[in-house]
Amino acid sequence: MSQPQEFKEKLAAWQAKVDKSLAKHPERKAQFTTISGLPVERLYLPAQADQGYADKLGLPGQYPFTRGVQPTMYRGRFWTMRQYAGFASAAESNRRYRYLLEQGQTGLSVAFDLPTQIGYDADHDMARGEVGKVGVSISSLKDMEILFDQIPLDKVSTSMTINAPAGVLLAMYIAVAEKQGVKAEQLRGTIQNDILKEYSSRGTYIFPPKPSMRIITNIFAYCAQQVPQWNTISISGYHIREAGSTAVQEVAFTLANGLAYVKAAVEAGLDVDAFGPRLSFFFNSHLDFLEEVAKYRAARRLWARLIQERFGAKDPKSLMVRFHTQTAGCSLTAQQPKNNIVRVAFQAMSAVLGGTQSLHTNSMDEALSLPTTEAVTIALRTQQLIAYETGVTETIDPLAGSYYVEALTDQIEQKAHDYIKRIDEMGGAPEAIERGFVQREIQEAAYAYQKAIETGERVVVGMNKFVTKDKHQGELLRVDPKVREEQATALAKLRAERDNQAVTAGLAALKAAAQGEENLMPHLVNCVRAYATLGEICDTLRGVFGEYRAPSTI
Repeated sequence: MSQPQEFKEKLAAWQAKVDKSLAKHPERKAQFTTISGLPVERLYLPAQADQGYADKLGLPGQYPFTRGVQPTMYRGRFWTMRQYAGFASAAESNRRYRYLLEQGQTGLSVAFDLPTQIGYDADHDMARGEVGKVGVSISSLKDMEILFDQIPLDKVSTSMTINAPAGVLLAMYIAVAEKQGVKAEQLRGTIQNDILKEYSSRGTYIFPPKPSMRIITNIFAYCAQQVPQWNTISISGYHIREAGSTAVQEVAFTLANGLAYVKAAVEAGLDVDAFGPRLSFFFNSHLDFLEEVAKYRAARRLWARLIQERFGAKDPKSLMVRFHTQTAGCSLTAQQPKNNIVRVAFQAMSAVLGGTQSLHTNSMDEALSLPTTEAVTIALRTQQLIAYETGVTETIDPLAGSYYVEALTDQIEQKAHDYIKRIDEMGGAPEAIERGFVQREIQEAAYAYQKAIETGERVVVGMNKFVTKDKHQGELLRVDPKVREEQATALAKLRAERDNQAVTAGLAALKAAAQGEENLMPHLVNCVRAYATLGEICDTLRGVFGEYRAPSTI
């Protein structure tokens, strides 16, 4: 194989990085082969790697990271297998977590109910009918202690899908770890903490943009010093796609939001290389198999270029798109729900071929209810089958060089860059959201997609074609409404037994900090240690920051 001298040097540097990595983390096997015994190389390259190849694809673990962020990818270790789970009470969710870990799940992913997501305690009037429905109900540190009972936080990586009150839930996690004797610097995991996409795509916001951005940058600064292994934000394209965006829009709006967070942190005095390595991303894996593979590759390359050009990041980890993927919930059908097993398998495979670091596979019954134990087990087994049986993990970026995949990667990158340029002209992502631009673009894409389904132009098997009259006969998971009563009783007991003077003092200090410019995270940690509730903390901040009201986009 003849290669230009410059590329040979890059290849040698990559090999040195691989050797260093292997010294600490050996590959899973001494030799990789196909089922037929044919050898599988770590990396495949074109016969002639010209300058165009080096600039656009490069090598795994090297700028521009098109071919992956790790030098050996899945030959070293598989992605983290997470199943997004949480329902009813902390005790019930704890049982589900422990079951999943016993079944081979390698990381936790916590779903919170709507009251928790918008900062209300379970006994608040606004929480009626929603406690424990779409996730676990967490109102205090006591709930968090139950949620992670018998789960060693120094051994498990935990992702928490929480945004407006992300700092409060992270503070609770830190406090639970303390009670387990685990230091904050040992904790590994992620909080979603992505408020911009809430304004444009999802709706679980509390505070206006400016104080919300302050809380996020406070978390960046605090974790850089106190919780260095924690991913302080998961910049989420998933919900943008679930709201109806295209793949191009998902990349564009996600990266535009990421740029806004970096800009806010830099303007707050933080060094991009101090917090940049702990930024993470969250993408959807939709139905168009090869477009999705190309989307992940394009997102890595575009982010690396933007973050280097705009902020002068020097640490390679600051340039990386490390991302979690979830299969597309919006693609699941209530009709013929077992078809969803196949949909999810294809979507999970595209995430793996695209180089994901973490993956959640949806359960077949999620269009009907929260997943049953059987359904969530099948979803986890889907990941394990891909990892251990298909052979796609044996070499790095196996679809590289495909004429179609490379053309799609280039097109998605260019069109996403064009969107980001338009957003820049408006002043950035927050301003584009305030104007309703992002919302309108997503709404128009969602309308076009739905119209194509209704006219039959886009086929959905079992829903608008190959329809049967069979109804779902399987078991569904239903949350007992008594959960709210039990949570309310527990909260009353907590408020009666805790040191209310310490709670009052903690909330007063938090209010004073919010009125000034002090970092809020130490105060949030002190409040939850005293067993101040989520609602009490968020109400204190509401009193200072106010609440956000979405503008009309019509």
